[in-house]
Amino acid sequence: MPPLDLAGRLAVVVMPLMLLHAPSLAEGSIAVADLCFLARSALESDWRWLGTRWLHVALLWWGWLVICSVPIPPLGPGGAHSLVEALAVVRFLIFAAALEHWVLRDLGARRWLFGIVAAAAAWIAGNCLLQFATGHNLFGAPRGAGGAVLTGPFRKERAGPPLSRIILPVIVPAAAGLLQYRRVAGTLAAYALLLGAVGMMVLIGQRMPLTLTGFGLLVVGLLLPRLRPVVAAAAVAGVGFVAAVAVLSPPTYARVVLQFFMLLRHFPTSPYGEIYARSWHIATARPWFGRGFDGFRTGCLLPEYFGPTFGGGLPDGGGAAFCTTHPHNFYVQALAEGGFPGLVLFVATALAWLAPLARGLWRNPVPLRVGLFASMLIQIWPIASTSDFVDTTMGGWFFLLLGWALAEARWGRAAVLAITGATVVAGPLRAPIGGKEA
Repeated sequence: MPPLDLAGRLAVVVMPLMLLHAPSLAEGSIAVADLCFLARSALESDWRWLGTRWLHVALLWWGWLVICSVPIPPLGPGGAHSLVEALAVVRFLIFAAALEHWVLRDLGARRWLFGIVAAAAAWIAGNCLLQFATGHNLFGAPRGAGGAVLTGPFRKERAGPPLSRIILPVIVPAAAGLLQYRRVAGTLAAYALLLGAVGMMVLIGQRMPLTLTGFGLLVVGLLLPRLRPVVAAAAVAGVGFVAAVAVLSPPTYARVVLQFFMLLRHFPTSPYGEIYARSWHIATARPWFGRGFDGFRTGCLLPEYFGPTFGGGLPDGGGAAFCTTHPHNFYVQALAEGGFPGLVLFVATALAWLAPLARGLWRNPVPLRVGLFASMLIQIWPIASTSDFVDTTMGGWFFLLLGWALAEARWGRAAVLAITGATVVAGPLRAPIGGKEA
């Protein structure tokens, strides 16, 4: 294997491990993959990947973000730091293109990535189970939020978001493959996988990851008819798990159920309502350009944006007391950073990503592609509380899975994956076992 190809592949397959415990090193993986991809394109004079449609739209969004961040009035008031950070966002776009067109073109590379992502999901889930049973994870860290949240292998409350994204591409092809055997043991194992996944997300005790996982499973059930009974059983079991948690872990029940409904009832004056209202006031004050990259953080503290919350519950919108580093929603973030044009371009980019991922799934629902599509859909779903869009801790997972999903859509008609010693076909449930590379 040529050195550039080897370096790029190694950088990608180790990235899930870096994202778990060393996000700064994950940035190094992205940099290595990007540089190797660009060097290879230059050496071979092969720039055909620049013709990718989603990349055109994404570069328009990125370009507008850069323009809005230029520290020249009336543009980016965030200064040179804002501009540098905006320029650096392109690394994620190049990374996704590198995965789609180069690193994951080979079936073997995609198999390796599947195995490592599956291991990462098992690592998080295993530590969560240990913490639920003993009160501490493998490193001795206790539960978070006063015992209400399982932190898994981490010391902070961040097990739910990554697990909710990576668990679907892992369990959906596995469950589909087990059902193909048409044996009692395989059917029971398929049910156990999906019910176990839902139970794990309930135990973790983070509202949004649980909600998004449930939504993702509904998408899976819609696209994969033979998995619908399993998904329906998982949904019913999920309700039962929540009821059981009221007895097994009252703090978790209070956080997942009671606090959730309290948040919805008083949303306008909740911290999220205050954040969204402040973002709206920033956008209406600067409708064309927003405040550039990191615009919410640099603008939230300024009294000129202290407008009332939605419904007028707080005349000053909460002042500066609630201000955070980002507005906890990708679309609100795009609005605050790039104004209304930036929001439109970000929506277009999200749709441009989903279009190739969804192509052909209704007619030919490959389980692995379905799992990846559901994962990407819940990541960019607009009604959600999120991290910063390009924060490596979660943004790294998103662009890794996005590049993988794009590669599967482009190159993989069927993938035979080894799971726990058994061979599982990640191809269509209606198709024969096997298949060749596109």
